[in-house]
Amino acid sequence: MNRITKFTVPAVVGWGLTLALIPTDAHAASTIRSKALSTAAAQKYDPYSPGAAGPNAFDCSGLTYYSYKQHGKTLPRTAQGQYNKSSKVSASNRKVGDLVFIGRSSGSIYHVGIYAGFKDGKGWMWNANSGSYRGRKVVKAPIKEYTAGSPKAYYGRFNG
Repeated sequence: MNRITKFTVPAVVGWGLTLALIPTDAHAASTIRSKALSTAAAQKYDPYSPGAAGPNAFDCSGLTYYSYKQHGKTLPRTAQGQYNKSSKVSASNRKVGDLVFIGRSSGSIYHVGIYAGFKDGKGWMWNANSGSYRGRKVVKAPIKEYTAGSPKAYYGRFNG
């Protein structure tokens, strides 16, 4: 539901005029993405557990599912299901809070995280990492760690 913001603007002749500003759908969508990202980041160091969707342990798609659901958006439960239902975006059009999907092809997605932005020459994502090199926990990590070899990163967006 959109929130209406009202304020009064003084007119040239001294009369006030009340205006109502209604946020656009794009604003609402960016808000849910940023809120989902903040929720994922708040799970930092929570343990990785296969099949878990929070609130104290997660697998990769469980983290994205949980992070969006906390703000009213229910995603499919698996990484492939989330990819299939998302609006696809290119790497050049990705935005903070979009989902980062990792797979050998768009039909074989096996990992997902939430895009956290570009810093130090790298794209970053929050994800529930199953690898022992990051301690099997929720972490912020460079996307390149997941695309070494032949896997690719794909990007998807869910709007509010």
